[in-house]
Amino acid sequence: MSEGTRRAGDAPARGPEHGLAAGLSKIALALRHHAWATQGPRGLTPTQAQALAVLAARGERGLTVSRLASELAVTQPTASDAVAALVRKELIRRVRSESDRRCVEVRLTERGRAMAGAEALWPDALLGAIDALDEVERGVLTRAVMKVLRRFQESGRIPVARMCATCVHFRPRVHADSARPHHCAFVDAPLADGGLRFDCPDHERADAAGRERLWKVLIEGREAVGA
Repeated sequence: MSEGTRRAGDAPARGPEHGLAAGLSKIALALRHHAWATQGPRGLTPTQAQALAVLAARGERGLTVSRLASELAVTQPTASDAVAALVRKELIRRVRSESDRRCVEVRLTERGRAMAGAEALWPDALLGAIDALDEVERGVLTRAVMKVLRRFQESGRIPVARMCATCVHFRPRVHADSARPHHCAFVDAPLADGGLRFDCPDHERADAAGRERLWKVLIEGREAVGA
């Protein structure tokens, strides 16, 4: 039997993408362990802690349970269970929406806001590992993660992320400076690849045609966009 012939029962041939996926799964596993280790003693599950973080990012604005479920990429029953637990712990409260009195939203209480502020969203080990990358490496990693997230969004596996690459304020590749080639019209400042954001509170989603154009310019370098 030749070296290239696979025998029955042998493991199927795997491409390089499987190795990278295994590496990413190791990072995800480390983050899950960190979440349980740090949030468990505080009486929170990782989902509850993530709900506090999402609501904290909204400021004084609330979210419906269905919208919160979408932001967390969980089912509505899972979000409802998390909300019920957080209400019992007096970390969030239910209020009528100011824009539609028929809707009920959830918002942080003062205690919930304090706990959300005390939560470490990312372990120091992860931040330190990213900080060890140079500017070029961070830029490459940022763009690669954006491509993965975009594929997940297109397949409906995650909610739409508030990424620079989908925002009406984003101007990709408009500066000659290779270190900071992009521009944010909202803050009127140039951006490096490594400075692109995945969850910006000032994000305004571009229409479908605009998102496709921005993506082609950012990732593929096609059709320059004016500043």
